[in-house]
Amino acid sequence: MQIEPRDTNNLVVNGLPDGSKMIVDSRNEKVFALNPTAGAAWDACSSQTTLAAVAEDMRRTCNPAITEEVAEQAIAQLQEKELVKTSGLLRNANRRQVLAGLSAVALPLVVSMTMSEQRAFAAVANSGVQTD
Repeated sequence: MQIEPRDTNNLVVNGLPDGSKMIVDSRNEKVFALNPTAGAAWDACSSQTTLAAVAEDMRRTCNPAITEEVAEQAIAQLQEKELVKTSGLLRNANRRQVLAGLSAVALPLVVSMTMSEQRAFAAVANSGVQTD
C-alpha cells in the first residue's frame, strides 16, 4: 500500500511544542486538530511512503513503542479527513489489536470542524479578544 499527502497547497500547518498539529484547509474551510501521535503520522506522510515506513518514522520521532497497527489507525483517520490518500486497502486493525500494541502510546486522534464552528467556539470562549 502506498500513502501520499493530498494537495497541500491550501493547507496551513502549525506545529505545537508537544508534537500536535493544527491544520487549516482554506479551500474546504475546515480546521483539523491532530494529537502528537496523529501529528507524527502526518509528518511521516509528507511524501509518498508505505505503512511500514510511516510506523518506523513514528517510532523514531514520537514513541519507540508505536506499532504498525497504531500507525494504520492514524493513517485511517487522516484518510477519513481527506488529508492523505492511499492506494490499496488498509487492513483495518481491530480495536483489540491496536490496544494490544499500546504501552505508553496515545491513540492517534484527528478532530475536525468547519471554520465557522471554530469561530463560534472561539467567540464563546472569548479567545483572541483583548480586554482593556
